This record gives sequence, structure tokens and C-alpha cells, in this order.
Amino acid sequence: MPSGKFFKPQFLIPFLAIALRFIPGARTVDDAFITFRYAQNLIAGNGLVYNPGEWVLGTTTPLFAVMLAAIGSITGGIRAPYPEIAVLISAVADAMSCLIIIRLSTNLGHRRAGIAAALIWAAAPMSVTFAIGGMETSLFILLMLGTFYMHSNNQPVLAALIGSLSLLTRPDALLFLLPLGLERAYRFFRSGKRRLPLVEIASFLIPVVIWSVISWSYYGDPLPRSMAAKAVAYHLPPEAGIVRLLQHYATPFFSHLVFGSFSIAIGLFLFPTLFMIGWRRIVRERTYIWPLAIFPILYLLAFSIANPLIFRWYLTPPLPMYFLGIFIGIEVLGQDLRSPLPLAICGVLAFGFTLNGWTLHPDHGLDRPAPKMSYIKLEEIYLQVASDLRGQIREEQTLAAGDIGVLGYYTGARILDTVGLISPESEVFYPLPDELYITNYAIPPDLIHHEKPDYVVLLEVYGRNGLLMDPRFLDEYELTNRIQTDIYGSEGMLVYVRDDR
Repeated sequence: MPSGKFFKPQFLIPFLAIALRFIPGARTVDDAFITFRYAQNLIAGNGLVYNPGEWVLGTTTPLFAVMLAAIGSITGGIRAPYPEIAVLISAVADAMSCLIIIRLSTNLGHRRAGIAAALIWAAAPMSVTFAIGGMETSLFILLMLGTFYMHSNNQPVLAALIGSLSLLTRPDALLFLLPLGLERAYRFFRSGKRRLPLVEIASFLIPVVIWSVISWSYYGDPLPRSMAAKAVAYHLPPEAGIVRLLQHYATPFFSHLVFGSFSIAIGLFLFPTLFMIGWRRIVRERTYIWPLAIFPILYLLAFSIANPLIFRWYLTPPLPMYFLGIFIGIEVLGQDLRSPLPLAICGVLAFGFTLNGWTLHPDHGLDRPAPKMSYIKLEEIYLQVASDLRGQIREEQTLAAGDIGVLGYYTGARILDTVGLISPESEVFYPLPDELYITNYAIPPDLIHHEKPDYVVLLEVYGRNGLLMDPRFLDEYELTNRIQTDIYGSEGMLVYVRDDR
């Protein structure tokens, strides 16, 4: 019997995905350490909190935090290697996502396009960077793709259950759950059935209701505090979101690193056009698939209108469906030409351009191949500060900072978050006057004066036009350390200690 019946070359892609996440090693971004500390406190019996005794939901990914805690509880407890655990979860999730992309595209009648999309997803810097960065991104995308696949396979109960779990991983899951819900409602009323699909409805509602009851009981609100804090703390021009997203959609395969910035203008026309050609063909043949096709468009519109500070991991979720639409578009054009060559050639070129987004020898962190965008110089400086402060900060003392992940995780100190993600007391001091901002994370001088934390750690640029010019602060605090860095145009990382005289 031919071995090909049991083994197909495309099934090597998930193993490639795992290898490309283990090779770089953990390059953890600051926000991931926030979730790690929530997991630590859960294991320690303090509850799902950041500061023990302070019931504030500052993580947008409770499901990922609970998963980290579950694995951490059997691999070292609060001292478990959470960065490595997160990489393991993400590597497995991305490998499974590659398989689902292939299976989904096969259901849609475009298996070759799915193989090309899965291959790119395995190596995409936007995928790998946040898998090794410790974020929940890979898990979220696996659950999203699982929901799409079950919907395409006419398994609505499983689609509802997996979709519910995706909502507990990231609140922006609503951007694909709402269209799917509308499609299911339309199909139900069109069928003329009188009985509601109670099992399907319950499969979605039970996990969400359980979490809502828990969050209302402990936090007083099911919505993460970080969502409200980000809405008032960050200072952005109104066009920032849409400009960043359009650049992103114009460069899905990093071809601008080869051809220069002029290729962005070409990509802004070329790739959305291929995407529309591909999904138009699919939706014409299978109208119930429209929620999958519209997701990247809805994502762009929602984030452009909301205009949040676009963290790099916000750019990743629309990519699987965007990749798939582009390659289906190329395959459709190839079919019209009666040739598979356009898809094969474009797939190879896209993979080559994608690899150009990697470097064999990063200029910081582990000397292993990694995506160029996997930048953790700021985290390394905070780690240096945390190492210097660990052992100095007493249990009853407070450390204030705008970037709280590394500092909180490695010092174990009570943290006053000057942005307000886990510190509601910060929110009343926003919005700040425009003149206090040079970049985001400007620290409100009145907050520091009112709360009087024992330590304040900041990039100089966060306080240049505000805190560092405030006479009250300069009178009450002493600069004890300055680490040289020009990140964000800063003139060093500063560590201040309150003078108790």
C-alpha cells in the first residue's frame, strides 16, 4: 500500500511551526509578565489578581491565565518557568492552527491555497514573535480558527463552545462571533424550525455565564479594567489606527524589506484585491462562509474607529484569513489560466519574503535565529532594574511604573500602575493635558503626589514634560539609578526612591 496514503508532505508544516518557536527560545514581552503574575497569584491562593488583596481584573485573557496556572501548578508552582510554558502552549496552538487552515481550505475546495497559507503562518514574524513573546495570541487564533472550521463543517454546537472559549481569551473575539451569530440566526429563521437550538445556545452561554458570575462576584465587573484604562490614558492622533492597519494589510509577507517602501503602495492595492477575489469566489459558492471572509475587514474597521494604541500583537488575528483569501485569489486566477504555477510561484516567493523578516543573530537576547521584530531591549533593561531592586523593596512598600510586567513579575512588589491597567486609583488623573505627552505612558504628577509610592521607575521620556518638572516630586524623591538607553527617544531609565525625611 503506498505510504502516501498515510503521510502527506504538508503535514510537516505543523512540525515546522513548532521548531520555529522553539529555536528562538522565549523572548517575552512586558505585557505577558502581567498574565504570568496573575497565574502565580492564583496558584498561591490569592485569587486571579495582580496585587494580592486587590480584586482588579487587569488581564484581558482569563482563560490563558488559568491555563498557565494549571500547567504551572504541576511544574513548579509560583516558581514555574512561565515564559517557557507560554512558548510551549503557543507552539502547540500554532501547529494545530496550521492543520486547521489546511483542513478548512480543503472544505472550501482550495487545499493548495490552504497549504500555502499554513506554510506562511508557520514562519510569519507576526505569528512567531508573540508565540515566543508569551502572549495569548496563538491560543486565541487557534480558538478562532477552530470556531471557523466547525462552522464550515456544519458542527454548530462545537463552533459555539469553541467560540465561547475564544471570548474568554480575548474580548475582540466578538468581531467574528457576532457575524457568526447573525448567520446562525438567519439560517434558523429561514429553515422554519420552531424549536430553538438549545444545545447550541447553551454551549456558548454556559462558559460565558460561569465566568460572568465569577467576575461579577470578585471584581464587580466582567470587563477587564485595562480596557477602560487604555481608553483614557493613551494619546493618539485620530488617524493612527487606520494608517497602521493599512500599512499592515499592505505588507503581509514583509516584501517591503526587499523592495523598499514604494512596494507598500503596490501592496495596498494588490493584496486586498487578491483577498477580495479569493473570498468572493468562496462566498458565491458557499454563502454561509461570509463571516470568515468579512473578519479581516471588520477587524480593520473596528480598530480604525476605536483607534486604540495598536500594540504589535493586535495586528496578528486577521492574518490567517487574510493569508488564506490572498492565496485562494491567486489560485482562482491560476484556475482561470488553467495552471497551478501562479500559486506555487507566489507561495515560494511569499515564504522567502517572510523569512527575510528573520535574523540569524539578534543584536540582543539569546543568540538564536528569531524574527527581527522580536524586540525585547526594554524588557532587558527592566529586568536589570528588577534585579537591582529585588531584596530592597519591603513587603509593605509600593513600586510605581507605567510598564509593569517585568518589574512586577521579578520583584514581587506591590505595583502602582500609572496607566491604570491594574490600579483603578490612577484613572481619576486622566486624561492628561496634551503638553505632558512626548510619547504614551506620560505619568500624571498628581498621581505620584497623591499615592506617594516608595519607588518610581520610568523611562525619562515618560516624565520629561511632567513628572520630572514637578517641584513636589523633585523634593520628595531621590534619583538613585540611571541606566543609559535611548528607547523611544529617552535619556535613560530612571529609578527614584521616596525621601522619608
